[in-house]
Amino acid sequence: MEFEFFIGTDVSKNELDFAVRMGKQLLFHREIANEPAAINAFLKELSKLPGFDLNKTVFCMEHTGIYNNHLLVCLHKKKANICLEAATHIKKSLGNIRGKNDKVDSIRIAEYAYDKREKLRMWAPKREVVQQLSHLSATRSRLIKIKKILKTPLKEASPFVKKSITKQNIKVCIGTLNAIEADLKKVEKEIDKIISLDPELKRLFNLVISVCSIGAVIATQVLISTNEFKDLTDAKQFACMGGMAPFTEESGIFKGKGRVSHMANKKIKTLFHMAALVAIQYDPELKLFFERKVNQDKKNKMSVLNAVRNKLILRIFACVNQNRKYEKNYARLVA
Repeated sequence: MEFEFFIGTDVSKNELDFAVRMGKQLLFHREIANEPAAINAFLKELSKLPGFDLNKTVFCMEHTGIYNNHLLVCLHKKKANICLEAATHIKKSLGNIRGKNDKVDSIRIAEYAYDKREKLRMWAPKREVVQQLSHLSATRSRLIKIKKILKTPLKEASPFVKKSITKQNIKVCIGTLNAIEADLKKVEKEIDKIISLDPELKRLFNLVISVCSIGAVIATQVLISTNEFKDLTDAKQFACMGGMAPFTEESGIFKGKGRVSHMANKKIKTLFHMAALVAIQYDPELKLFFERKVNQDKKNKMSVLNAVRNKLILRIFACVNQNRKYEKNYARLVA
């Protein structure tokens, strides 16, 4: 689609900054409240521009989590073209830049949309059940973090202080810890309920957990991060997103080793790291692979562990793409 209007939007908690551009020409900048009423009023103002056509307009913005929601909902109702990009992706594409404020950022985002107009990927909303899973998963992570913050000091202090003091601290915190544990069980129950009641989620979930060492938590996070395998359909794309795909750096006679990038979804990376540790203990095939690479080939343990993570990812995507559960003793048919 050929766009004529490019609208860059800088999103914050309370305000939205719009930079309206027609081709190479910047028309105007507008700052409004981050509220549905103000957004709809701004869209009406846009419709009065000479030659304005919503179908030939793209709204480009950075991903800022829940702060995007009002704007995304309003634009989606109007069936507008929306491009939702990572902030680092936009920043790196603009070259060396100095200084920033909301107005300048919106202008730069509009410039990005114009420069990349032929390569922009349009945003589509996730299904409501996936959004519910995403929020519940985030709540679960926060509860676990709070639980760890309370329990760790109690455990570490016990060998170094009097037992009476330790008991006193535990007595003070036990009610909160029990409440957190109860809330965790409620969250996990709700996650299980959502997955079990949705046929597509249930099908994908069962395929993912069929892979050895992949549990319910990892499977849920995979469904969320891939948007039910709609946004990410390739194992290498997923590995890259999770910071598990090694990249080499070469220049002239210099040939560097393959290294993973720090630009990654660290939550996914951590979960698959734990899965890999389990796999090299309980999966005979991956255990032999790990021992052979480390003991015989003298490879770095973390590099081999990363290779195990990639093997798990390949297995997951193979199961989903072929729509069948993982078979431990699978034998490829030779024609």
